[in-house]
Amino acid sequence: MIDSAPKPSTRPVITFLIVSVGLFMVTLDNLVVSTALPVIRVDLHAPLESLEWMVNAYTLSYAVFLLTGAALGDRFGRRRMFALGVVVFALASAGAALAPSADALVIARAIQGLGAALVTPLSLTLLSEAVPEGKRGLAIGAWSGVSGLGVAMGPVIGGAITEGISWQWIFWVNVPIGVVIAPLAAWKLIESYGPDRGLDPRGLVLAIVALFPLTFGIVRSSALGWSSATVLVSIAFGLVMLIFFLLHEGRAKEPMLPLRFFRSRSFSATNAVSFVMFFGIFGSIFFLSQFFITVQGLSPLEAGIRILPWTAMPIFIAPIAGLLSDRIGARPLMVAGLALQALAVAWIAKVSAVDTPYGELIPAFLAGGAGMALVFAPSANAVLSAVRPVEAGKASGATNAIRELGGVAGVAVLASVFAAAGGYASPQDFVDGLREALPVGAAVLLVGALIALLIPRQGAPGTTGAPRTAAPPQEASVASGS
Repeated sequence: MIDSAPKPSTRPVITFLIVSVGLFMVTLDNLVVSTALPVIRVDLHAPLESLEWMVNAYTLSYAVFLLTGAALGDRFGRRRMFALGVVVFALASAGAALAPSADALVIARAIQGLGAALVTPLSLTLLSEAVPEGKRGLAIGAWSGVSGLGVAMGPVIGGAITEGISWQWIFWVNVPIGVVIAPLAAWKLIESYGPDRGLDPRGLVLAIVALFPLTFGIVRSSALGWSSATVLVSIAFGLVMLIFFLLHEGRAKEPMLPLRFFRSRSFSATNAVSFVMFFGIFGSIFFLSQFFITVQGLSPLEAGIRILPWTAMPIFIAPIAGLLSDRIGARPLMVAGLALQALAVAWIAKVSAVDTPYGELIPAFLAGGAGMALVFAPSANAVLSAVRPVEAGKASGATNAIRELGGVAGVAVLASVFAAAGGYASPQDFVDGLREALPVGAAVLLVGALIALLIPRQGAPGTTGAPRTAAPPQEASVASGS
């Protein structure tokens, strides 16, 4: 029998190429749909609520299953579950491309999120095992760069494909990638299992039962109003089930979210900051891409390129922020980052008009992108310093899930404010809604800057001083923004 496993000298390169292509595919879909939303809205006759769910279904499913994706790999095999995640993502992408209605597209997006939740954490675990310890930092830095590039290029690639071909092809392109990557992963990657083989199926079910109605109620508020019985009952039921989830996790032998993590001020404050940042940023970007198309009449590609100064900044600044966080600690960088983002969103709200010149928006986009970068890497340091190295996997999974849920809530709440003040009836109507919604995002980001002040200073009580090299895979998972 011929051994198909790569030789030791080539294994890191082959592993990096396979997992990076899979990672780029799933991180691209975070924002690839953003510049296509106006076209999808017209083509599928989708109301604002459906547009929200096209974004939220992916991030909600992704957030919930991130908590258990790594555990599935530990128990059933990381290579096997990574390949399965790629297959699920590719099949769901085909379903999204063939979707005959807005509801069908939302369902396909939710299944995409499930596949992405398997690919993202396991891609990093597989890479860290394949790379020698002395070169692991470089490999993980490159992995983070691929993740950041996927997020940054999402609006541009989505706009180019929507304009050049059709919106369906933003999903079709994933299918041939999946057809190639899944068998390559099964052939070339080496199977491995984790030391913790337990699962928390009851916790997963409770998380879904809690988070879905909670998000559903918030999203429906834009159409029905916050006083609607449907909205109030959904949110109340979600909160009750969330309490049951937390009670279960407190008693579970192998919980998917160990509640003792939150006894650390550093862990709790950093996760609150992550939730708030994604709340303000995802909610804002949801409307900014539509502003250029709906209000200023630009093409999807032109809109994606105009947003690029914001989304691409973390690629250049995040590595610098990571180095600085080692020297001065996470707190000053995260405070400055949230403040910059709040200033950026507030500035956009102030200058937004039907005929706003693009030049007036560029400083805000640069400031917002730099602010995001100042939070990503330092937040990784703060989270990992709050837990033992062997617990870094669950800690990073929790942080990823919390920040994705912040994005879901941000899109829903800002859309509710937008719908109350404006709409899609005319360019001016859209601007009216935008000028009311964005200040809410700015205010939440400013609150995040205040929360960041609660993070302990470097070397202060409440930090462990654990070296960042103790668990590099999980650090990159938190810092990449994927």
